[in-house]
Amino acid sequence: MSLPQDRQLLRLTALLQLERRAREAEDAAALGFLMVNDTHGIVAYRQAALWLAPGRLAALSGLAQPERDAPFAAWLTGLLGRIAAAPGAAETQMLTAANAPKAEGWGDWLPAQLLWLPLAHRGRFLGALALAREEPWTEGERRLLDLLASGYGHALAALQPRRARRAPRRPLLAALALAAVVGIGLLPVRDSVLAPAEVIALDPMVVRAPLDGVVEALHVRPNEAVVAGQLLLTLDPRRLQTQLEVARRAAEVAEAELRQAMQGAVADPRARASIPMLQGRLEQQRAEVAFLHEQLARIEIRATQPGIAVFDDAHEWLGRPVVIGERIMQIADPGRTALEIRLPVADAIALEPGAEVRMFLNVNPEAPVPAELAFAAYRAQPGPDGVLAFRLRAAFAPDAAPLRIGLKGTAKLHGQEVRLAYHIFRRPLSALRRWLGF
Repeated sequence: MSLPQDRQLLRLTALLQLERRAREAEDAAALGFLMVNDTHGIVAYRQAALWLAPGRLAALSGLAQPERDAPFAAWLTGLLGRIAAAPGAAETQMLTAANAPKAEGWGDWLPAQLLWLPLAHRGRFLGALALAREEPWTEGERRLLDLLASGYGHALAALQPRRARRAPRRPLLAALALAAVVGIGLLPVRDSVLAPAEVIALDPMVVRAPLDGVVEALHVRPNEAVVAGQLLLTLDPRRLQTQLEVARRAAEVAEAELRQAMQGAVADPRARASIPMLQGRLEQQRAEVAFLHEQLARIEIRATQPGIAVFDDAHEWLGRPVVIGERIMQIADPGRTALEIRLPVADAIALEPGAEVRMFLNVNPEAPVPAELAFAAYRAQPGPDGVLAFRLRAAFAPDAAPLRIGLKGTAKLHGQEVRLAYHIFRRPLSALRRWLGF
């Protein structure tokens, strides 16, 4: 066998192997990479591009993924799109800057010769493979590439999603479907909304600091049961004891000065005149001593009712300075609880006292707890998370088992009767209104 025949046989073998690999490609991206890079094993070229209808540059030789916004990619996409729109796009063409449509800048981006290989399957134009080099294309190379393009088109069509058949237009059915949708949208339903909620104590005793000081000791633990009169916490008495000692010494001095003035009042008119002032000073010092005694008696804070102590970790309070009126803990009756709900302003709906509420606890969401709306704040206030929300309170049924204070979950509140369409599109319409600014 002669040398040219050997080369031709090797080229045909490579063609068959390339077609097989194309049909075994996993997806369109892998197929496009194979087209622009591995076709070089059949014929030599410098650049290759895969253009897919209706106007997308899918692959470039030497690149894993083309940058469509890059100058070369944008220019090449426009050129290939114009070639595809020109007559004869469904046939193989050999193009140059002279016969290509609107090919300004060809010399800056492409070699002199461009071969346009359309990719089609069963008469449907899918795109084209463009190969560029400096040397003109031979007739043998063109025929060989035509065969390869046919295999590429078949493989590309197999990887593209099948187009669904268009259903025949049925105006009557469309009108009936529209009427059914409108009718369903007009069905009356009860409006509802979801909001975070927490189980709180009902009418708890709030333990506040009776005076400025420092917490010296806590005598109860969090969630510990206490009885009326039990010692809860003690404030540091040292500052008050020091002030009391100073006030006592001042009272003793004032008393001694008054006694001395009374002894000399018989002979000394000035001593007689100073007696009222010294008596007033002594009374003031005695009042100061009595006040400090009263303050010292208040450093021990006791419970005024039975319940459980609700507060944070005891170690966070030890040694912590407090001001008068600052809340330290609560004494709550575990059998008297309520539901506190924070309804965000964006989700607010019309609610009336007595509205139905269902609490879905985080610890047991499958067993909702019924409740009834008892209170709704008139104004919204920012919460700990910074969200502006209305504060609501709901009461559990009298015969319901009391829930543990501090349990959290999601409350579903039922409002007035509205149309189903309004219930579904209420939040999107509200967001659209805020976005449009009216």
